[in-house]
Amino acid sequence: MNISKQIITSVILLIFISCSYNNTIITGAKSSKIAIDNSFEKIADKNYTEYLQVYKQKIDTLMNVVIGKAAETMRAHKPESLLSNFCADVYLKTGSNFLKYPVDIAIVNLGGLRTQIPEGDIKVRNVFELMPFENELVILWLKGDKLNDLLQYFAAAGGEGVAGLRMEIKNGKAINIKIGGNALDINKKYTIATNDYLAGGNDKMVQLARYEKIEFTNIKIRDMLLEHIKAETLKGNKIQTKLDGRIK
Repeated sequence: MNISKQIITSVILLIFISCSYNNTIITGAKSSKIAIDNSFEKIADKNYTEYLQVYKQKIDTLMNVVIGKAAETMRAHKPESLLSNFCADVYLKTGSNFLKYPVDIAIVNLGGLRTQIPEGDIKVRNVFELMPFENELVILWLKGDKLNDLLQYFAAAGGEGVAGLRMEIKNGKAINIKIGGNALDINKKYTIATNDYLAGGNDKMVQLARYEKIEFTNIKIRDMLLEHIKAETLKGNKIQTKLDGRIK
């Protein structure tokens, strides 16, 4: 009986020793990019590839539908860009339609625009690649003093995607800020159309999380862009915008 107890005790001690914390110190790290492209086809599981092919064909059929034409290639860059102006204008229009009265401004994070819209045919695929997230359009009410702080951050960062306002950047500071043609009033509450990600204070836009009120629209940003492009196409319009000096 004593031998059995000794064996059990020994086993328990071995388990504790094997599970003990290993005080490892990382002294360096290396990383490299692995391109996910057709170079992997030679090691792909052929049976699994064939199984997925049916679904891939269905998805490709949906993704390759042409929904409009871009007058020129639109890319995102600072201080303002064709792509960010286009998206911010759609935010502003959709937000205003939702509220049934004009939204003051729209804010789009350049980091959320993951690709460009090329000149020529715009396919469903292009919009999914541009906006691969499930973000939602939200309307929030923000005091002018907090909005001023946010625009100062934009100026220090070199610009962001906006609509409904104009400002200049001088020595890393936002100056001559005008909203709806009027100077920014730090005591006024402004309505802002943006996405739920930014409304949480992400991308260093902490001021947006200090809103007075928020309204969730249940409108996906991707769907909003798709519907806008389709609607403009039905009117016979190409998708285009311009650099109009909203940030300079």
